[in-house]
Amino acid sequence: MASSFFPDFGLMWYLEELKRDEFKKFKDLLRKEPLELGLKPLPWGEVKRATRENLAKLLTVNFEEEQAWNVTLSIFHKIGRKDLCEKAKKEITGEGVWYLDQENARKEQESLQRLFAPKRTGKWTRTVILLGPQGVGKTTYLVKLMLAWAEGNLFRERFSYVFYFCCQELKQLTKTSLAALISRDWSDSLAPLQEITSQPERLLFIIDSFEELKHDLNEPESDLCSDWTEKRPVQVVLSSLLRKKIFPESSLLIAAKPVYPRKLELSLDGPEIRELLGFSETDRKLYFYTIFRDRNRAMEAFRLVRENKQLFCMCQIPVLCWAVCTCLKQEMDKGRDLAPTCQHTTSIFTSFIFGLFTPKGAGCPDQQSQRLLKGLCFLAAEGMWTDTFVFSEEDLERNGLCDSDIPALLGLKVLQKCRAFEKSYAFIHMCIQEFCAAMFYLLSRHAQHPNPAVGSLEALLLTFLKRVNVYWIYLGCFLFGLLREEEQKKLDAFFGIHLAQEIQQKCHQFLQRIAENEHPWKQVDFLALCYCLYEMRNEDFVQWAMDFFQAVKLSIIDDADLVVSAYCLKHCSGLRTLWVSALHDFEEEDEEGSTAIHWNQVCSALITNENLREFRMSDSSLHGFTFVTLCDQLKHPRCRLQKLHLNNVSFPRGSRLFFEVLTHSPHLKCLNLSGTKLSRNAVKLLCEALNNPTCNIEELLLARCWLSVEDCSAFSQILRSSRKLLNLNVSRNYLVPGAPLLCKVLCKPDCALRDHGGRVVPLLFSCRILKCLITAAGCRELASVLPVNPNLRNLQLGYNDIEDTGVKLLCEGLTHPSCRLEILGLGECKLTSACCQDISSVLTSSKTLRILNLGGNALDLSGMVVLCEALRHPECTLQVLR
Repeated sequence: MASSFFPDFGLMWYLEELKRDEFKKFKDLLRKEPLELGLKPLPWGEVKRATRENLAKLLTVNFEEEQAWNVTLSIFHKIGRKDLCEKAKKEITGEGVWYLDQENARKEQESLQRLFAPKRTGKWTRTVILLGPQGVGKTTYLVKLMLAWAEGNLFRERFSYVFYFCCQELKQLTKTSLAALISRDWSDSLAPLQEITSQPERLLFIIDSFEELKHDLNEPESDLCSDWTEKRPVQVVLSSLLRKKIFPESSLLIAAKPVYPRKLELSLDGPEIRELLGFSETDRKLYFYTIFRDRNRAMEAFRLVRENKQLFCMCQIPVLCWAVCTCLKQEMDKGRDLAPTCQHTTSIFTSFIFGLFTPKGAGCPDQQSQRLLKGLCFLAAEGMWTDTFVFSEEDLERNGLCDSDIPALLGLKVLQKCRAFEKSYAFIHMCIQEFCAAMFYLLSRHAQHPNPAVGSLEALLLTFLKRVNVYWIYLGCFLFGLLREEEQKKLDAFFGIHLAQEIQQKCHQFLQRIAENEHPWKQVDFLALCYCLYEMRNEDFVQWAMDFFQAVKLSIIDDADLVVSAYCLKHCSGLRTLWVSALHDFEEEDEEGSTAIHWNQVCSALITNENLREFRMSDSSLHGFTFVTLCDQLKHPRCRLQKLHLNNVSFPRGSRLFFEVLTHSPHLKCLNLSGTKLSRNAVKLLCEALNNPTCNIEELLLARCWLSVEDCSAFSQILRSSRKLLNLNVSRNYLVPGAPLLCKVLCKPDCALRDHGGRVVPLLFSCRILKCLITAAGCRELASVLPVNPNLRNLQLGYNDIEDTGVKLLCEGLTHPSCRLEILGLGECKLTSACCQDISSVLTSSKTLRILNLGGNALDLSGMVVLCEALRHPECTLQVLR
C-alpha cells in the first residue's frame, strides 16, 4: 500500500458512513485491533467519548496514515462493511470518482426498473406519482427513462409507445384533444393513430411539471370526456386521461413538486408514490471534494454546512449544492472565516449573489451591476406575487432589464433559458428567486413596483406565515435573515442604501397585532415564524416577539423543525398553552448530543413559563430520551400544569415513568389520553396513580384508547374509591360486556362525603360513553344508575345503537324523582318517533333536565308533535333541544 495513501473522502467521511450501532462496534473492536496489527493501543477513555470526527483525528495522530487505514479497513471488514473497504480500495487506485459514478448509475437503473414493478398482490402498477422539489432532477430522470426505453433497455416488452407532455407547454393551450397532443410532433400522414389505439394497455403517458397547471383534477365526473379525439379545455383532457376516462388501461407517470401530493393521490386510481431525494450525503461529500479539490478545505466546508440542518438539506438539490460550494470557495479564497456564513442560510445566499455581481478583482460593484441586481429583485418579487417562474423578455423589460442585459445574466448563471419556450427565462432555482424577492423589500417600497400585484410587506408576512402560497418556501426566512446586522453591512457595501430599519419596525408591529388575537395559531403557522426568527437570531427582537405569545402550536417533523422550535421556545416566558406534535422519530440520537439538547429545550418550556397551565401533545412517538426528558420536566416542581393532553401518542413499553407524573403534579386536574392506545399494563399503572392520595385528577378523558372488557374492572375500582374524579369519558371503546360492572359501581351514591369546609363533594359528575357498541340490553344497567346516584349530572350515550327499546329503559330511570341528570346525549342512536312518548314523559316530570340531544335520529313529524307538546307543558324545565 502506497505511503501517500489517503482516500479522497478522508477518514472521517468513511466513519460517517457507519450507522450508530456499527460505529459502536467499531469503537469496541478498536480496543484490540491495533495490538493484533502490532501497533500500540489507543487511550480507551478518549476512544469511548470520541465523535466520528474526533476518532478520525485520534487515529491519524497516533498512527501513520497507512497504519490508520490498515486498522480502519480491517475493522470495516469485521463489522460486515465490505462495501466501504471496496470503495476505499477503488479510491486508492484513483478509481474513486468513476466507481461512485458507476454506483449511482446502477442505483438509478434499478430505480427506473422499479417504477412499474408489480405490487405484492401481483397486480401491475399502472399509475406512479414521482415527487421531488424543484431542481432535484425529475425532468432529467424522465428523459433517462425515455432514452433507456428507446434504446431497448427498459420496458420494451411492456410499452409500445411512450408520450411525454410538459405542463409548462400545455398550460399555454386552450382547447385540444388527446389525439392532437399525441400527434403534434408527427405529420398527419405519419401518425399511426389506429395502431396506437389498438393496444391502450401498452401506452405510457409521462406528465412532467404537473403543478404548473395549478389544477386539482376536481371536475365533476360528468364534465370529463371519454373520446380521445374530442376537443376540450386542456385541463379537462388531462383530467380525463389521469382519471382513466380515456384509455383506462394505459399507464401514467406524473412528475410533480410535493405541493399537491395528497390531492393528486385522492383523485387518481390507486397510485404508487415515489420520491426523488436528490444528492445523498455521500453525493454531497463527493461534490464538495470535486469543487474544492483540496481534502482539508472540502472537509471543513462540508462539516460547517452539515451543522446547519436547513442548509444541508438544501444541498440535496444539485444546483443549490453548486451555489453553496461556489460561495464557500470564494469566501475561503478571500481568507474569510466560513463559520459565521454557514450559520445562517441567508448569509450564504447574500455572499453568493453579491459575489456573482461584483466584477472579478474589484473591491466593490459598479453601477451596471447594481442596476442588474436591482432589476432582478423587481422581477423576482413580481414572480412571487403572480406565481410566475418563467419570464418573457417583456417581463424583464418591465422590471428594468433590457435585451442586452440577458447575456450577462445568463453568463452569471443566475438566470437560465427555459427549454419549453423560446425567449423565456427562469431563475436557476426558485430559492434564488425567493431570495431576490426578499431583497426587493429592502431596496424599494412595494408601491414603487410597476406591477400592482406586488403586495405590501404586511401582506407578504401574512401570506408566508399562514402558508397560503405553497410556492413560498423560504421567502419570509430570507426577509428576516436580511435584517441581521451582518447582512445590512453587505447591503450597505453593495447598494449604499437599504430600508432594513423600516422593515424591522413593520415586522415588530405586525407580530404585535398577530399576538393580540385570541387564537394566534389560527392566524399564523408558528413553526413558520420560528424559522424566520431563527434565521434572524437577533436575541432582543426574538425575546420581545416571544413575549407577545401566550399560546403556541408546533408540528415538529424533522431535525430542522426541532432546532428552530427549541430556539424560539427557549425565549418564551409568558406561555399559557403549548401544543406540540413530534411527528419525527428522535429515537436515534446523534453523537454530538445536539438532538437531546434541543429536545430538552422544547420540554423545558414546561418549567420556564410560570403561567403555563395547559400542555397538548398529539400524533407523536415518544421513545428513549424523548420520553424520559418529557416526563422529567412534567414532574418538575416548577411545572404547574393544570391540563395535560396526550392524544395519539405512543409510549415505550415501560411507561411507569409517565404515570408517576400524576402523583408528582399537585396542580394537575385534567388528564386527556384520548386516541392514545393503552396496554393492559398501562391501564393498571394509570389506576394505581389515580388511587394514590397525592393524585388530584378530576377529569379523565380516555376516548378511543383501545380499552377492553378487562379494563372495566380496574376502572370500577377507581370509581368506587376516588374522591376527586368528576368527569369520565370512555367513549369509542368496546366496553359492552364490562358495562354492568361499571354501572354497579355508579349505583353507589356516596353522596355524604364532605371536604374540610363541610361542603358536599360530588363524585362522578359527568360520564361519556359515546360509540361504545352499547345496545338496548346495556341500557338496563345504565337506567339503574340514574335514580340512585344523584351526583351524575351529564350522561352522553351518542353513537350507540340503543334504539327505542333502550330509550324506554332509560326513561324509567330518568322519570324517577331521585334522578338529578341535567344533560343527556342521545344523538345518532337509531331512534324513531316511537320513543318520543317515553321522552315526553321525562320532559314533563324531570325537574333537572336542561339539555337534550336527539340529533341524527329518524324522528318524523308525528314524533316532533309529541315532543313539542311536552315542551309547552308548564312543568318542563328543558332549555336546549338539539
